[in-house]
Amino acid sequence: MDIVGSRNLRKVLEQKVRAHPKNTFLIFEDNEEKISTYSYKEFDNKVNQTANALISLGVKKGDKVNLHLTNCPEFMFCWFGITKIGAVMVPTNPLSPPDELKYPVHHSESVITITQPDLLPNVLAIRKECPYIQNVLVIGEKTDSKEARSFDKEIENQPEQLADIPIEPLDDAAILYTSGTTSLPKGVRVTHANYVFLGEAISKSMRLGPTDRHLVTLPLFHANAQYYSFMTTLTVGASAALTPRFSASRFMKQATRHKCTVTSLFAAPMRMILAQPRDTAEGDNSFRLIIFAQSVTQEQLKKWESRFNAPLLQIYGMTETMGQPLVNPLDYTRDNMSIGFPALGYECRVVDSSGKEVGEDIPGELIVKGTPGSTIMKGYFKDEKATKNTLKDGWLWTGDVVSVNEDGYFRFVDRTKDMIKRAGENIAAGEVESVIKQYPGVSDAIVIGIPDEMRDESIKAFVILDKGATVTGDEIIDYCKERMSKFRVPEFVEFRDDVPRTSVGKVQKHLLRQEEESKRKNP
Repeated sequence: MDIVGSRNLRKVLEQKVRAHPKNTFLIFEDNEEKISTYSYKEFDNKVNQTANALISLGVKKGDKVNLHLTNCPEFMFCWFGITKIGAVMVPTNPLSPPDELKYPVHHSESVITITQPDLLPNVLAIRKECPYIQNVLVIGEKTDSKEARSFDKEIENQPEQLADIPIEPLDDAAILYTSGTTSLPKGVRVTHANYVFLGEAISKSMRLGPTDRHLVTLPLFHANAQYYSFMTTLTVGASAALTPRFSASRFMKQATRHKCTVTSLFAAPMRMILAQPRDTAEGDNSFRLIIFAQSVTQEQLKKWESRFNAPLLQIYGMTETMGQPLVNPLDYTRDNMSIGFPALGYECRVVDSSGKEVGEDIPGELIVKGTPGSTIMKGYFKDEKATKNTLKDGWLWTGDVVSVNEDGYFRFVDRTKDMIKRAGENIAAGEVESVIKQYPGVSDAIVIGIPDEMRDESIKAFVILDKGATVTGDEIIDYCKERMSKFRVPEFVEFRDDVPRTSVGKVQKHLLRQEEESKRKNP
């Protein structure tokens, strides 16, 4: 038997409720700084009411339920309510316009969408094209309409007890859609065992305990907030302070106000916090550890720790790996310019394209050993080809290029997949290119990431027009704004007659990146 045993999300939550029902689990501070607090027992009661409401609406074990919500307590009630009845959570980006939202909702075969009033128009705009959807629920509304039911009304009279429903550890608990190298995102299947395993593995690497409190500012539809913040909190019986969104100007004030001891960040939010005016009280925070991912400079690391007195720990993980297979050590020399050592429960190798292990300081692809559905993802939903390409003989091929130095520290080098990192978001260049190519008069579009001091990378599009066509850069950008989330929209458009290509016509993006780097160094 492994570390998960027979546990599922319901068992983990209800064990903590029995152990300390009155202890605080969730604090929510809204945009007006109004605070709501839920003990473990109060939270579980809301979860059970939500679960019973879903059952009354016909949701069965294995059904998919879409959460199209910003950070709020209801997201949490739904997450655990859905999984307690053996259904599957499908969270989507609340910034998604209809064209972008339609694919994951339809592809996942979601039967219900739960959203909020300001996001309802986008949900309704895709409903006719998503025939699996049977009901739309809206939080914060007390009355039903022809188009949607009131979430609050549905749960208010539901019992706070929930009947037993058989759930196996390897049953799917969520499908998390992540950008791929093609124009369509892939749905990562996350099981109950995955959530339990990563909660155990990550909490141990952080030495998390019941007295810790997470500050959660990253979006809940992301794996990061689910994996690193809430599952670790639940696993050890700690507490979490949740905000609707990340705010650089409020971040340290919120951390101090709620006496948070740990948090998770990306490099871009860290730079935004560092750019804020100094506050005499900012060093009085209670942080003992901040885990982060993605590259920051040595100078930024020094500024952070001297200014905020908040120790940093760089890790590496992706939605597919569940926990972090690489993490800097707590009790050994910490090198936050690296992504650390292999973590407990993981084995990592660096290989060439044939799968042969490379030598010291030689870049190669990172592959991670694991058990699908337990320590790594179960696979991609309805995408057998992508699953086979990623999971091979017990190894997950990450698509990321790393190297290992003589002391055993792994260092991130580059991405083999054509991805752009922007303020913590993974953006597939192909997704952006496919939209631009639909604009009248566009013959081809090539998208790359270019360095951005604040947000890791900006998006630049090289556009080739049909002969005789007249198109402006602003027209391309406006067209993208109507069809994609803001963070996917290119900031720069350059028109070309052609771009560097191989003899068989493949675009040589590395040469475009070299051109941009040369321009940056020699403006």
